[in-house]
Amino acid sequence: MTTQQLAGATVATQANVYFDGKCVSHGLSWPDGTKKSVGVILPATLTFSTGAPEIMECVGGSCEYQLDGSDTWVKVGVGETFSVPGNSRFDIRVAEVFHYICHFG
Repeated sequence: MTTQQLAGATVATQANVYFDGKCVSHGLSWPDGTKKSVGVILPATLTFSTGAPEIMECVGGSCEYQLDGSDTWVKVGVGETFSVPGNSRFDIRVAEVFHYICHFG
């Protein structure tokens, strides 16, 4: 298991559960207004909508994603990221458990 220290973070202890449990995350916030979530997506193909821009950081497993308006699926693995514009959608395809940190803003 990989551990990352997130100093100064406040953690929402109640999980956000989406898509009948296929995606589970916990929100994190810092005094300066920074917001992130840490979560896991189980094998599935899902569509997410964004409010703020997001950077999805893969910290375990892998996924393929397709941004709104694109026909291309792009694979990312551990240590890689992808950016999603605000007020848009993206599809994510997960074949193995995908662990992530979502950086908002």
